[in-house]
Amino acid sequence: MMQNSGTGKIHPFWTQFQLLIVCITTIFSASTDALAQAEPAGRSAASIKTAGLSQDEIDSGWIALFDGESTFGWRAASEANWTVEQGVVSVSEGDKGLLRTTSQFDNFELKARFKIPAETNSGIFIRTSPKPRDPAGDCYEINLASKKVSPFPTGTLVSRSKGEDVSNGNAAWFEQWHDIHISANGPKIIVHVDGQEVTNYTDPAGDKAIGRGYIGLQLNSGLAQFKSVRLKPLNVEPIFNGTDLTGWKTDQKLDSSFEVTEDGELQILSGRGQIESEATFGDFVFSMKCKTNADGLNSGVFFRSIPGEMMNGYESQIQNQFKDSDRSKPVDCGTGGIFRRSVARHVNANDKEWFSKTIIANGPRVAVWINGYQVTDWSDQREPDNNPRRGQRLEAGTIIFQGHDPTTDILIKNIGARELKPRNR
Repeated sequence: MMQNSGTGKIHPFWTQFQLLIVCITTIFSASTDALAQAEPAGRSAASIKTAGLSQDEIDSGWIALFDGESTFGWRAASEANWTVEQGVVSVSEGDKGLLRTTSQFDNFELKARFKIPAETNSGIFIRTSPKPRDPAGDCYEINLASKKVSPFPTGTLVSRSKGEDVSNGNAAWFEQWHDIHISANGPKIIVHVDGQEVTNYTDPAGDKAIGRGYIGLQLNSGLAQFKSVRLKPLNVEPIFNGTDLTGWKTDQKLDSSFEVTEDGELQILSGRGQIESEATFGDFVFSMKCKTNADGLNSGVFFRSIPGEMMNGYESQIQNQFKDSDRSKPVDCGTGGIFRRSVARHVNANDKEWFSKTIIANGPRVAVWINGYQVTDWSDQREPDNNPRRGQRLEAGTIIFQGHDPTTDILIKNIGARELKPRNR
């Protein structure tokens, strides 16, 4: 330290120099911290989650209902010892009842793997109420049991359709994992177990058959184990033809540009502005593929929007940045989050790469999957209001794509949507 000879005091010039160094260091540190809080999604950061889905499945529209790590997106309807370990959800004791999804589904394909001991009686419930009372009336129960335990053996519909026992009474069968594939399309229910068709049933109620409901895994008696539970919504209709903007309004494009590329993609450039569907949707399933063409871009998909108003709907965010190299710390709610309402639990997309987005809205419940992995499970518990900025809006509204700012450069394709069927029960 430089001092005046014999005085022991710090030289004034040196004091000013030190203060300058401290200021520069403080400013640099603050700038570094700010950058760390808004870094683009790096390719070397924690990986994209697939929950066991292949890329072909993701591209085909499959979504994972069970992430292999938690019961996110599920709710137990009874007191039971549901546990998740090593990608398997298991139950063996407690009050009879379901572990069921928080979202409802109507027409779909469902795939899962299961393992049960010979003495177990369990099942997979589809289009069910949270606490079903009548398998012939308020749900479809695909049974999982041997013929010694139940007159409705594995793969058959309890109280609706009997069939052969696919285990053939073989004790070794109950020591193995098995594949089940369920197709529910209108009144038609088809079940395959290990590739073998077990049930092909048409509900005599026809158009008045159960339209929508939850997916449930059952504790009845004995140990039941499940994994790789995945679903593909059926009959999603294209709402963008890939040729022109038929079916879409650009009267509020403002500073944005909306064009169809030679590859049939919707390109959104610059902003602020919006493109709005002519069709409206209330309770619905929506899907699309999206790519941001630069790091850190911001956009969004608005739904249940008030027709003709500027971006006045619920916004499912497009924002692939995250903080501290941690995908569980999204910037601005993160891709798939509901802006200002619910933060995505994981940023599951990268800038400059195609990703899929699936939204299912049913009443106040909104669920979002990015690349087949569920990132949002949110229920709007605000007071009802026609304006979604002020409260819960359940009325049908338009779909809006956002041009956010002058940096916007987004590609969107494979845009589809349809209304969910009424429950009819």
